[in-house]
Amino acid sequence: MKLFLIAVALSMYCILVNAQTYTDKYDTINLDEVLSNKRLLGAYIKCVLEQGRCTPEGKELKSHITDALQTGCSKCTSKQRQGMKRVIKHLITYEDDSWQLLVEKYDPQRIYSHKYEKELNSL
Repeated sequence: MKLFLIAVALSMYCILVNAQTYTDKYDTINLDEVLSNKRLLGAYIKCVLEQGRCTPEGKELKSHITDALQTGCSKCTSKQRQGMKRVIKHLITYEDDSWQLLVEKYDPQRIYSHKYEKELNSL
């Protein structure tokens, strides 16, 4: 009986821990491929801006943008945090018009995006 209770407690703990991070299901996406392909990157941007169709990966990304932005990506895996920084830096550097549209949609008062821009410019 004690073993059963320990197993239930451990299962509940694992569920709670996993619920505190975003799924890592899409962590294997090749960001270099996405960022170097204007058509593919454009499709993701249109998805996130609700101007086009979304792949399952795009839907997942879109569903967490606001929370990730507001919490400093506190529920992100380390790979997701690194990827977020790479993508934001790429958008600011090479796709500024798209970056501005994303900021307008997800951070119109520029509370969070200003922080990320400042942080990335210091790297």
